[in-house]
Amino acid sequence: MIHPAKLFLLAALPCCALAAPLAYVPNEGSGTISVIDTATDKVVADLPGGTKPRGLAVGKRWLYVSDQPNNRLQLVDLDARKPGAVVALGDSPEGVSMSPDGRWVVAAIEGHNEIAVTDTASNTLAFAIPVRGKNPEHAVFSPDGRLLFVSAEEGDAVDIIDFASRKQLAQVSVGARPRGIGFLPDSSRAYVAAENANEVFVIDTRKFAIVARIRAGLRANGVAVHPDGSQVYVSNGGDASVSVIDTASNEVVATIPVGQRPWNMALTPDGRKLYVANGRSHSVSVIDTASRKRLLDIPVGKLPWGVAIR
Repeated sequence: MIHPAKLFLLAALPCCALAAPLAYVPNEGSGTISVIDTATDKVVADLPGGTKPRGLAVGKRWLYVSDQPNNRLQLVDLDARKPGAVVALGDSPEGVSMSPDGRWVVAAIEGHNEIAVTDTASNTLAFAIPVRGKNPEHAVFSPDGRLLFVSAEEGDAVDIIDFASRKQLAQVSVGARPRGIGFLPDSSRAYVAAENANEVFVIDTRKFAIVARIRAGLRANGVAVHPDGSQVYVSNGGDASVSVIDTASNEVVATIPVGQRPWNMALTPDGRKLYVANGRSHSVSVIDTASRKRLLDIPVGKLPWGVAIR
């Protein structure tokens, strides 16, 4: 029998029984995926990720990783921490994301100018959606799951797809070499970083029109949006920094130094910490979003491409 005092302590401290989220970092230079415990900010495992892992999405049981040279989606079993099945995608898959309901995983296929869609119920390729823009880099769902925004790296545009009908609704011209995409939580606006323009373009998702242009740092690249929608974070690959955008004013309110060649990023679900993959530093910078300060750098594998948090 458990003493009443112990029962009280267990009831009073339910958070202690909950594991902290894990951050997964695809290292394209070493073919591994570093697993970071966000409670301790230490690497707790290194998983096999294929020859050159880049985009990554996290499901309940599986990691979905684009293995670029092998033109496939590599599945990794999260429980066994071993490779699973592979899904043939097409020439040069890049960014990967999961639908809000967890049913679909999409991958931008550079060589075919299309989006390959995997059904997570069967872990098989379901269909592909062609896009107008050349060399798609990222394909990202709006939080409501209705739209899919695709950055056309060599098309200087964003393709907008109605996912239910699998049809392209619009194409919005942006700056040179668009890369990362992030949405406000209510899906009303998308923030798109244009690397060669050093700008972030804000798109109204109902009118499919640009409503603001924000000057960022040199080679603006990755985008992450705070869960409360108050701030957008943009990695600046040429400046080794992250710009913080206030979404009420659409102005940069802070610049935070990180490692060399920061690329893609992710926030913890509570929004307290931002994890930034630094390609040339072979590290992940951890930022405290409240103080807007870098807490530490975590050594990972070679050439980390991004971060996904479960």
